[in-house]
Amino acid sequence: MTDKRDYYEVLGVSKDATEKDLKNAFRSLARKYHPDRSTEEDAENKFKEIQEAYAVLSDSEKRQMYDRFGHDGPSGSPFGGFGGGGFNINLEDILGGDFFSNFFGGGARRQSRKRGNDILIRHTINLESILNGSSEELEIELPVSCSDCSGTGGENGETQTCSECGGQGRIRARQQIGPFVQDVVRDCSTCNGSGRIIKSECKSCKGSGRVQEETKLRFNIPIGAEDGTRLRMRGKGEPSTQSNGQTGDLFIELEIEQHPWFERSNADLIMSLPVGYSDLILGTQVTLPHIDGEPLVIKIPAMTNSGETIEIRKRGLPRVRGSGRGDVVVLVKLFMPRKVSKDVKKKLDEIQDRLSPEDVISSVKEDAEERRN
Repeated sequence: MTDKRDYYEVLGVSKDATEKDLKNAFRSLARKYHPDRSTEEDAENKFKEIQEAYAVLSDSEKRQMYDRFGHDGPSGSPFGGFGGGGFNINLEDILGGDFFSNFFGGGARRQSRKRGNDILIRHTINLESILNGSSEELEIELPVSCSDCSGTGGENGETQTCSECGGQGRIRARQQIGPFVQDVVRDCSTCNGSGRIIKSECKSCKGSGRVQEETKLRFNIPIGAEDGTRLRMRGKGEPSTQSNGQTGDLFIELEIEQHPWFERSNADLIMSLPVGYSDLILGTQVTLPHIDGEPLVIKIPAMTNSGETIEIRKRGLPRVRGSGRGDVVVLVKLFMPRKVSKDVKKKLDEIQDRLSPEDVISSVKEDAEERRN
């Protein structure tokens, strides 16, 4: 007796399943377990098992024999050759040409039009640019179709039909898929899918059909744009290698340059502000130029501890989602000079005498008591 699973069980259908039921079950399982796309464990063997089950049950005579004898007929297996190429299924008709175009560059029913490659450039902006948005202008060299050969790559634009594909730009080939042989269609490698080849190269573009040209680009920076934002300019990429192909797109990736004192956290701007010990004790006010053009006034209250933060509301960047602006968050830090003069040291000695260890311990205890209350 064979240890093969029941074919109906393999396809997950009942014994009275119709031809449509069988085809739908096979289509679903074949897409799930196809070795070229499945991440399932042991997908290849499962795919072969599914193929064998469908090959038998979709053939009325073989199905009738299988229903009567099972896997083992009266004189050995009546289904010899399954799994070894002894049956024929048109996978493209069952799974659709689109299924195979994902793997083999296009189905037999579809004519491909090659699209030009996209181009990515990076453009640096500052925080001021994204506060209110800005209009930018760039001059860069971009590939364009050669005017001397009209993008064909041939001298004076002259080309001839590709003998390999007969001008179709596509060639038919045979691809082994498990036990099946499937006809697939690919771009012709001789003409790169254009259907035309050049007799002699254009001197201006050296046969490429493209030349570099100085191009002026104008684009707008979105308000509140984030680092890595990509702006698309359709049709500004590389020209297609085919006369009827579509030009690619140009992407401008924004890079926000580092600010002298701000770091960005979404719409908030965070900065570290070093101040002297006397400023922490007595309090002070610091004024800095700000990205919105209005001075940023930072008021440090008396008896501020190093490490505390001060929030200045609605002076950050615009919120991408929602309305209004973020905040400026200032981290106050004690400034430690590298060198101090003798006079400063003398004054510090006097302060140190007044702030004895007992006073420090007492202050710590008072702070702890206040937190508990």
